[in-house]
Amino acid sequence: MNTKIYKKVLSLTDHLLSAAQTENQKQFDRYYLELKQLCESNEATEKDHPVQWETLADFTDDLAAAITIYEHALVKAETINSKDFRSSISFSIATLKVELGDNSGAIEHLEKAKISCNKIVDKELKSEIHDLLEKLKSE
Repeated sequence: MNTKIYKKVLSLTDHLLSAAQTENQKQFDRYYLELKQLCESNEATEKDHPVQWETLADFTDDLAAAITIYEHALVKAETINSKDFRSSISFSIATLKVELGDNSGAIEHLEKAKISCNKIVDKELKSEIHDLLEKLKSE
């Protein structure tokens, strides 16, 4: 990933978190728009990367819209064959689908996440994927 883009996304994330913590909606909206514009301006270029799209989805309040953005990020992760991003994005989609009452959709994404996470280092994410999948399958 382009280092300048990564640093910009990280900076915007810090600003978004700060605005959310202080409940400053005007600032939050400004930084969210800046992140969205960054994603769109990098679309289909060598600077395009799933981390910017995943971050945008993380800060999207509308659950259905967030899922759409995560799915876009998932395509980017599949394009670069990143098991880490595929795992985390699929897990995020699954958790939102649970919130929306779509357990079968959640299971589908968790199954994909489980396959992707086999060779990642993040043991906590692996555990979360496994635990949620087992919980949903037992219901």
